Amino acid sequence: MVYRMFSGIIAAVGRITHLTAREAGFRLHIEGGKLGLDDVALGDSIACNGVCLTVVGKEANRFMVDVSPETLSCTVGLDAPGEINLEKALRLMDRLGGHLVSGHVDGVGVVLRFDPVGDNRLLEICVPEELARFIARKGSITINGTSLTTNEVAGEIFTINLIPHTLENTTLRNLKVGSRVNMEVDLIARYCERLLSAERDD
Repeated sequence: MVYRMFSGIIAAVGRITHLTAREAGFRLHIEGGKLGLDDVALGDSIACNGVCLTVVGKEANRFMVDVSPETLSCTVGLDAPGEINLEKALRLMDRLGGHLVSGHVDGVGVVLRFDPVGDNRLLEICVPEELARFIARKGSITINGTSLTTNEVAGEIFTINLIPHTLENTTLRNLKVGSRVNMEVDLIARYCERLLSAERDD
């Protein structure tokens, strides 16, 4: 098995220009924006709104990925034309600027607040109950592929402060109350929970 990892540092905002139907799911045609595809080959992985997808076609600054019904059922932002966050898979020599991200979405959250605080934005999200235990104050969380740090956590609700750089360079600037977002919890928290649950079962 090949493991592909990401950092959650968005390299470019791309755009799904159109979708073509497949026997199951869709093929997405994506403009790469500033991503740069010279070093991208067929079979490489690119995180699209936080979802690890395999490049199945490429031409100029456009690439294609296939999305299965299973992926569509547990993510958002991949079923219609529009802007998406893009990041190529990490290479061993790359700097880890965010945190380790697998590109496997754990669930979908809902935006409760998106309020200006000076030139920042206060983002408040409600998460599914089964994911809340993995989210800690000042811990790492991935929202639509973007590595972020939580501020406060209360039950199934947490807040994040979005700085101008993040707003300018990701699609998070387009969020509003009621928006649904892809979420991936911190890998360390997930593995800690697994180890603790195994000890409880012994």
